[in-house]
Amino acid sequence: MDETEFWEIIDASRADAEGDPEEQADLLVERLTRLDPDSVLDYARHFEARYNRAHLWDLWGATAVLFDGAGDETFDSFRCWLIGQGREIYEGAVHDPDALAELLGDFDLEIDGDGEEIGFAADEAYEALTGAETPDLGIPMPGGEPLGAPFDLDDDAVLAARFPRLWERFGAS
Repeated sequence: MDETEFWEIIDASRADAEGDPEEQADLLVERLTRLDPDSVLDYARHFEARYNRAHLWDLWGATAVLFDGAGDETFDSFRCWLIGQGREIYEGAVHDPDALAELLGDFDLEIDGDGEEIGFAADEAYEALTGAETPDLGIPMPGGEPLGAPFDLDDDAVLAARFPRLWERFGAS
């Protein structure tokens, strides 16, 4: 599976789920179980590489703006959701997290941003196909700290200065 095929699966599942991340996760599992196990592992490698690439302080800060605060679990789940939004939004956000102000339509905290199940889709599909857990993908996990310069994720003034467009649109009132 190449990168284009990976993003096609993501895009088709998102479109069919009409933006619901839980439904998208179910559709991803359904689509992936139509593939052979090696293709599911290829998909998982693509996903994991993008998940790790998004382990950035600035993206965590943008997540904190959107959620009015974001701990480790929220940030992890958001990165899965971000991948589920497709290549354009993912790449735009990784390149310039403040661009999420323009890249995102409405952002509903009840359904948006929670992509934990999207992150487990390949594991579920692989287990359904083989009866075994997903093997080590050979992709090194990022170190404990995100890439970039750390800053206080709880300081509204810092977040407003770093992400002015995102803060204007989604920041705390």
